[in-house]
Amino acid sequence: MTQDESALDALQKADLRQAYERGRRDERAGRKRHPLMMTVTFLLAAVGAALLGMAAANGSFMRAGDVVDQQLNIAADRAAPAVNEAASNAGQSLRNAGQSLETRTRNPS
Repeated sequence: MTQDESALDALQKADLRQAYERGRRDERAGRKRHPLMMTVTFLLAAVGAALLGMAAANGSFMRAGDVVDQQLNIAADRAAPAVNEAASNAGQSLRNAGQSLETRTRNPS
Protein backbone atom coordinates (compact mmCIF):
# COMPACT_ATOMS: atom_id res chain seq x y z
CA MET A 1 0.00 0.00 0.00
CA THR A 2 1.44 3.36 -0.99
CA GLN A 3 1.45 6.46 1.11
CA ASP A 4 -1.33 8.04 -0.98
CA GLU A 5 -3.54 4.96 -0.59
CA SER A 6 -3.07 4.84 3.18
CA ALA A 7 -3.80 8.58 3.45
CA LEU A 8 -6.95 8.09 1.37
CA ASP A 9 -7.95 5.13 3.54
CA ALA A 10 -7.45 7.21 6.71
CA LEU A 11 -9.58 10.04 5.27
CA GLN A 12 -12.34 7.60 4.34
CA LYS A 13 -12.31 6.15 7.85
CA ALA A 14 -12.45 9.64 9.37
CA ASP A 15 -15.36 10.58 7.09
CA LEU A 16 -17.14 7.37 7.97
CA ARG A 17 -16.63 8.03 11.70
CA GLN A 18 -17.99 11.59 11.37
CA ALA A 19 -21.02 10.38 9.44
CA TYR A 20 -21.65 7.70 12.05
CA GLU A 21 -21.45 10.21 14.92
CA ARG A 22 -23.70 12.65 13.05
CA GLY A 23 -26.25 9.88 12.53
CA ARG A 24 -26.17 8.97 16.22
CA ARG A 25 -26.74 12.61 17.24
CA ASP A 26 -29.61 12.96 14.79
CA GLU A 27 -31.26 9.77 16.03
CA ARG A 28 -30.91 10.81 19.68
CA ALA A 29 -32.41 14.21 18.91
CA GLY A 30 -35.42 12.50 17.34
CA ARG A 31 -36.00 10.26 20.37
CA LYS A 32 -35.79 12.69 23.27
CA ARG A 33 -37.50 11.36 26.36
CA HIS A 34 -39.60 13.50 28.63
CA PRO A 35 -38.65 13.00 32.31
CA LEU A 36 -42.22 13.23 33.56
CA MET A 37 -43.48 10.66 31.06
CA MET A 38 -40.62 8.32 31.93
CA THR A 39 -41.50 8.66 35.64
CA VAL A 40 -45.17 7.97 35.00
CA THR A 41 -44.29 4.96 32.84
CA PHE A 42 -41.99 3.61 35.55
CA LEU A 43 -44.64 4.09 38.26
CA LEU A 44 -47.30 2.36 36.18
CA ALA A 45 -44.92 -0.54 35.54
CA ALA A 46 -44.22 -0.77 39.29
CA VAL A 47 -47.96 -0.82 40.07
CA GLY A 48 -48.48 -3.53 37.46
CA ALA A 49 -45.65 -5.61 38.92
CA ALA A 50 -47.11 -5.18 42.41
CA LEU A 51 -50.53 -6.31 41.21
CA LEU A 52 -49.01 -9.35 39.53
CA GLY A 53 -47.17 -10.16 42.75
CA MET A 54 -50.35 -9.81 44.78
CA ALA A 55 -52.20 -12.04 42.32
CA ALA A 56 -49.50 -14.67 42.70
CA ALA A 57 -49.54 -14.40 46.50
CA ASN A 58 -53.35 -14.54 46.74
CA GLY A 59 -53.81 -17.22 44.14
CA SER A 60 -55.95 -15.22 41.72
CA PHE A 61 -56.44 -11.80 40.25
CA MET A 62 -59.92 -11.56 41.77
CA ARG A 63 -58.65 -12.04 45.33
CA ALA A 64 -55.77 -9.66 44.66
CA GLY A 65 -58.29 -7.11 43.37
CA ASP A 66 -60.34 -7.53 46.54
CA VAL A 67 -57.25 -6.85 48.65
CA VAL A 68 -56.45 -3.73 46.61
CA ASP A 69 -60.06 -2.53 46.87
CA GLN A 70 -60.03 -3.00 50.64
CA GLN A 71 -56.79 -1.08 50.98
CA LEU A 72 -58.07 1.73 48.78
CA ASN A 73 -61.29 1.96 50.80
CA ILE A 74 -59.30 2.18 54.03
CA ALA A 75 -57.10 4.92 52.56
CA ALA A 76 -60.15 6.83 51.29
CA ASP A 77 -61.88 6.58 54.68
CA ARG A 78 -58.80 7.95 56.41
CA ALA A 79 -58.23 10.70 53.84
CA ALA A 80 -61.82 11.98 53.65
CA PRO A 81 -61.84 13.80 57.04
CA ALA A 82 -58.44 15.38 56.32
CA VAL A 83 -59.58 16.58 52.90
CA ASN A 84 -62.84 17.95 54.32
CA GLU A 85 -60.96 19.80 57.08
CA ALA A 86 -58.49 21.25 54.58
CA ALA A 87 -61.35 22.43 52.35
CA SER A 88 -63.12 23.97 55.33
CA ASN A 89 -59.94 25.75 56.43
CA ALA A 90 -59.37 27.05 52.90
CA GLY A 91 -62.95 28.31 52.72
CA GLN A 92 -62.59 30.08 56.08
CA SER A 93 -59.31 31.64 54.97
CA LEU A 94 -60.96 32.97 51.82
CA ARG A 95 -63.84 34.42 53.84
CA ASN A 96 -61.38 36.10 56.23
CA ALA A 97 -59.37 37.52 53.33
CA GLY A 98 -62.55 38.84 51.71
CA GLN A 99 -63.68 40.50 54.94
CA SER A 100 -60.24 42.03 55.45
CA LEU A 101 -60.25 43.41 51.90
CA GLU A 102 -63.77 44.77 52.34
CA THR A 103 -62.78 46.49 55.60
CA ARG A 104 -59.73 48.07 53.92
CA THR A 105 -61.78 49.39 51.03
CA ARG A 106 -64.38 50.91 53.36
CA ASN A 107 -61.83 52.48 55.71
CA PRO A 108 -58.83 53.52 53.60
CA SER A 109 -55.89 54.71 55.70
